[in-house]
Amino acid sequence: MSEVVLKSRAQKNSEELLLGDQTFTTITNDISGVPEQEKAPIQWKLAFALALSLLSVFVGALGYLIWEGTGIWGVNAPIGWGWAIINFVWWVGIGHAGTLISAILHLFRQNWRNSINRFAETMTLFAVICALIFPGIHIGRIWVAYWFFPLPNQMAMWPNFRSPLIWDFFAVFTYFTVSLLFWYTGLIPDLATLRDRAKTKLRKRIYGFFALGWRGGNRQWQHYELAYLVLAGISTPLVLSVHSVVSSDFATSVIPGWHTTIFPPYFVAGAIYSGFGMVMTLAVAARSLYNLKHIITISHLDKMAQIMLLTGSIVGYSYAMEFFISWYSGNPYESYAFINRALGPYWWAYWTMIFCNVILPQFFWFKRFRTHVPFLFIASILVNIGMWFERFVIVVISLHRDYMPSAWAMYSPTIWDIAIYLGTFGIFFTGFLLFLRFLPMASIAEVKLVLPESNPHHGDH
Repeated sequence: MSEVVLKSRAQKNSEELLLGDQTFTTITNDISGVPEQEKAPIQWKLAFALALSLLSVFVGALGYLIWEGTGIWGVNAPIGWGWAIINFVWWVGIGHAGTLISAILHLFRQNWRNSINRFAETMTLFAVICALIFPGIHIGRIWVAYWFFPLPNQMAMWPNFRSPLIWDFFAVFTYFTVSLLFWYTGLIPDLATLRDRAKTKLRKRIYGFFALGWRGGNRQWQHYELAYLVLAGISTPLVLSVHSVVSSDFATSVIPGWHTTIFPPYFVAGAIYSGFGMVMTLAVAARSLYNLKHIITISHLDKMAQIMLLTGSIVGYSYAMEFFISWYSGNPYESYAFINRALGPYWWAYWTMIFCNVILPQFFWFKRFRTHVPFLFIASILVNIGMWFERFVIVVISLHRDYMPSAWAMYSPTIWDIAIYLGTFGIFFTGFLLFLRFLPMASIAEVKLVLPESNPHHGDH
C-alpha cells in the first residue's frame, strides 16, 4: 500500500484531531515536558505574579469583611443578596464544562475530549472552590458557618433543610467531592509516568506517593477503567442536578421573574455555555504558551464552539420563553418584571446579556469563525461576561422593583464587592497555574488512544 494511502488512513483513524506524525513517545515527551521544565516560561511567571496579587486582594477584603460585616457591601432592602449570590451562581456554572467533557462525553465515547478533559476537570475544581466561598461569607457570621453541616452542637440546632442555602451547600459540596475523585483517578497513570521520568529523588517520591504504586499492568488497567466508568456514571446526573438545585434558590420563591419552572433546564444550559467559554479561554492560552497546538488542535476548538452554539441557542430560546410565559400568564407583575428588564433603569445590563449570550454565538454557524483562534478567544471571554450579566439581571433587576413601589430601590456594588469578586480570580488562576506547572495539562494515557498506533490493526494491508 502506498505511503499516501497509509497516511490518509492514519489521519482518518485519529479523527483528524492530532496534527503531524505523532507517536506514543512524542506524546509522552511533549506533555510530560511541561511540568519537567526546570524554569517556568516568563509568561507563566508574570501571570502567576498577577494571580498572587489578586489573591492578596481577596485575603485583605475577606479580612475586612469579617471585621466589619456585610454592611460594607452594596446590599440593601430589597436587594439583600447582591454580588455574593451572583458570583456564586456564576462560578458554579463555570465548573460545569469540566464534568460534562469528562463524564458525559466519555460515556458517549467521544475521543475528541481526550486532549482537553484534564484541564477542564482542573478548572472545575477551582471554580467550585471559588463558588463555595460565597455561601459561607454572605451569611454574615462566618464563625458559625459549621451550622451548614447536620452535626450535633451545643445549641441542639439542626440546619433548616427547607432552605435553598442548605440545598446549595450539599449539592455543590457533593459535586466537588465527585469531581475531585474523578480528576484524581484519571491522573494516576500520568503521575506514574512523571514518577518514572523524574530526575530528582524528591520529585520521584512525591509523584510516586500519589501514583499509588501504579505499574501499568493489565489487572491495574481493568480496575482503573471500571472505576473511571463508574465515576463517569455518578458524575453525569450531577451535571444536571447541581445547577437545577441552584436554580431552585430562585424558582421556589414568589418573586416576579423568579417563580417559573423553566429555570432548571435554563440554568443547566447556561452553565454548560459559560463553562465551555472558560475552557475555550484556557485552552487557547495554554496551547499557545506551551506550544501544544498539535495536542489541542483547531478541531477541538471547532467542536467546543459547536457545543457553545447549541447551548447558547438554548439560552436564547429560554429568554424568549420567559417573555412568552410572562405574557401568557396574564399576571401584571410578571409582565412588568420582564418589561423592566429590557426598558428599565438597568436596560444596559439586559442588552449586554442579549448580545453576548444570544447574538454572539450565532457567528459559530460559520466554520471560519469556529476555527479563527483570536475570534474564539475574544468570544469566549465575552460569553462569560454575558453569563455574569445574566445572573445580575436575574438577581438585581428582579429584586429592585417588586410588588410594592414604596420598597423599590437601586443597587450598586461597593469597592469591597468588586475586590472580593476579583480576588476569587486570584484563587482560581493561582491554583490553575500551579497545576500547569507541576502536572500534565492533558491526559497522556487518553491522548494516546486516538493515535493510529493504538489501533491493533494499524498497519494491516
